[in-house]
Amino acid sequence: MSMTALSVPPIEREDVHEFDDDRFHPGRVCVVTGGASGIGRAVVLAAAVNGLTVLATDVDEAGLAETIEHAERLAVADRVETVAADLEDDAALEAITDAARERGNVSYLANVAGLQHVAPLESFPLSAYDRIQRVMLRAPFVLTRHLWEDLEANDGCVGNMASVHGHYVTSDKVAYNTVKFGIRGLTQSIAAEGDGDVRAFSVSTGYVKTPLVTEQIPETAAQRGLEVDEVIEDVMLGQARTGEMMTPLEVANLFLFGFSGLASHLNGGDLLFDDGMTLTYE
Repeated sequence: MSMTALSVPPIEREDVHEFDDDRFHPGRVCVVTGGASGIGRAVVLAAAVNGLTVLATDVDEAGLAETIEHAERLAVADRVETVAADLEDDAALEAITDAARERGNVSYLANVAGLQHVAPLESFPLSAYDRIQRVMLRAPFVLTRHLWEDLEANDGCVGNMASVHGHYVTSDKVAYNTVKFGIRGLTQSIAAEGDGDVRAFSVSTGYVKTPLVTEQIPETAAQRGLEVDEVIEDVMLGQARTGEMMTPLEVANLFLFGFSGLASHLNGGDLLFDDGMTLTYE
């Protein structure tokens, strides 16, 4: 597999799974972080196609504009609003909350935003560690806290992007590994305190065809003394029972399933879609 094999065609409306759920309507708002690319963008589009009003947020303003262009192509742009915001900034988190409430009954929160830094533990930059913690673990907690009363009033649900790295770890990714275990703990805490009024779930996948993954391949190759193709085939897919990575839309469909009535008994649980990566061996 080469880097070109990691490209993903644009999402088409017919490829989005549409759920027969009377709670999926424009009066309900779904907040999505990381909405400028990858899985976050796919969740934005899938939620809009399913009839929800979506507030997409990201630090990448240009990427958010591209998300709107995709929404226009799918004829759902009227359901998507964007707010450019840095999840490390507490004032920005409050602004996201206020903007979501202005658009309707906040019922769903998808914490998808992610970043990566590859380095050995003994030299891992503290600034990178702190940023990953703030964006990928602290911000989901703060947004959930800010929106708690809304979610409680609207039979709401929080979906958190976890990972196989929230089940087991690989080297040189100490910050990412730590937050992914942490996001599963946050998910279970939300479920415990939601007391049936606020549900929560996490989604754990292996490697997905996103910029976050493709951008780390050269760095991982350099760290391990491998060629790019070797990283893809041996490191990323070596333990999986598949020769193909998931697409962002496949993950987005899982988020919409988790928000839907079909998942009414999914509370605190983790949707592990890893192609056998963590639970099988040769």
